[in-house]
Amino acid sequence: MSGTALPGVELVVRTIAETAVENEKYFGELDAVVGDGDLGYSLARGFEKVLQGWDGIDRADAGTFLKRSGMIIASRVGGTSGPLWGTAFLRAGAAAGSVEDLSGEQVVAMLRAAIEGIKARGQSDVGDKTLLDALVPMTDRLEQEFAAGADGGEALKAAALTVRAAAEATTGMVAKRGRASYTGERSRGSADAGAVAVAVIVERITESWHNRGATP
Repeated sequence: MSGTALPGVELVVRTIAETAVENEKYFGELDAVVGDGDLGYSLARGFEKVLQGWDGIDRADAGTFLKRSGMIIASRVGGTSGPLWGTAFLRAGAAAGSVEDLSGEQVVAMLRAAIEGIKARGQSDVGDKTLLDALVPMTDRLEQEFAAGADGGEALKAAALTVRAAAEATTGMVAKRGRASYTGERSRGSADAGAVAVAVIVERITESWHNRGATP
């Protein structure tokens, strides 16, 4: 993703926030199948705060913007969602730093940093039936696409397909983390709510990127 970093980052963060708010009920229903049902509510409340304070978030550079957004999320989102999503934004912001342009390689590095933060904070990994089971394959696909010379739009389209397939694949998994893990084998047969939320968000980011005429 070349070009000025901050506008692209703002587009992504705003799309995430709007998608979380708009899908509060849907994400909650997904989470209620085997979880505690608070995912939709928690994400919506946190990202509402991001949108409410949008104009006042420090925009010194992309990294600062992401870290300030992460602090808002971590302080406002309840349950396990706040620490996980807040940590992801903080780690991505630290990886972004003060660069004026974001290459595909840098975007992947930011996502890798966010993933490592989620793993550490949630004591989870791929295969535990969490959002990581969608986020990691999506990041792997982005890295492959960028390495093959794809531009941002092409890479996002490919990543959106991968993340949807990965989220749906969690249906066959048994949850090992979170409230869903208490249900054991009963958690098999339904997709992980966090993974599906990531898929929905990535699909919306892809749509927004193209509709708003952003140049990756």
